[in-house]
Amino acid sequence: MPINIPSSLPAKAILEEENIFIMDENRAASQDIRPLTILILNLMPQKEKTETQLLRLLGNTPLQVNITFLHMKSHTSKNTEPKHLEQFYTTFEHIKHRSFDGMIITGAPVEQLQFEEVSYWDELKKILDWSSTRVTSTLHICWGAQAALYHHYGVDKIPLAEKCFGIFAHTVSLPTEKLVRGFDDEFYVPHSRHTDISKEQAAAHPELAILSESEEAGVCLLMSRDGKRIFLTGHPEYDAYTLDEEYRRDLEKGLRIGEPLNYYKGGLQENGPLFRWKSHASLLFSNWLNYYVYQETPYQWEK
Repeated sequence: MPINIPSSLPAKAILEEENIFIMDENRAASQDIRPLTILILNLMPQKEKTETQLLRLLGNTPLQVNITFLHMKSHTSKNTEPKHLEQFYTTFEHIKHRSFDGMIITGAPVEQLQFEEVSYWDELKKILDWSSTRVTSTLHICWGAQAALYHHYGVDKIPLAEKCFGIFAHTVSLPTEKLVRGFDDEFYVPHSRHTDISKEQAAAHPELAILSESEEAGVCLLMSRDGKRIFLTGHPEYDAYTLDEEYRRDLEKGLRIGEPLNYYKGGLQENGPLFRWKSHASLLFSNWLNYYVYQETPYQWEK
């Protein structure tokens, strides 16, 4: 889908260089069609990088997608310029009267805190409740998935002895589900987290279905059986060098961190990463947009 984004958004130039099909506001206004509306709640610290990663996966299919970026009013971002937020983002108070075809809630570097200790937890709960009636389908990523599973279904997160960090092979547990249509028997997903979810609680909940898991990384992909909520414990949206940047960052901070597993070519950092999750990431986002958003959303939300 060509994505309709502001002409001055920094991600626009990067996506154009990569030949991603994008459309600025002027061109979008000339098309007499009903575009999909996608709301992105960006909880990541480096918001501009996350914008590019997600927009890359939302582009290049036949329909038009209008993007709205959302940030938390109850949290002050330390890694994104206030001017960027003022120009390209809005807050929940300004959009809560609207309805959206799809929504993405990103991860956040707060997983080692209890949910109730997160400064914007109360605001996030309001957004999660609102999404149940105002969004056709919501895709939750990493901590965003853990938070939503806990809030909606009481599924706990579990601290890990060591950080789950690297690229891991996954298999499909429910091949008849449309979300994994076209997936290979084995596919790869990046993970970067200190906590996991309780597989036992998720598997026992009658409203949840486990679609994919990994022997090393655990449950990766879940969904509510009505398709309104999708949960990803990994980061398929990551660029080739994102894990490398996180690894170097943690080393500079003096944190105890091992090299990302199954990531560097030949196991050597100097060889760079082996980028082998790109195609399945694109297929996953395409399946979500097509089967759970476009095919399910009403033409007019008011009706």
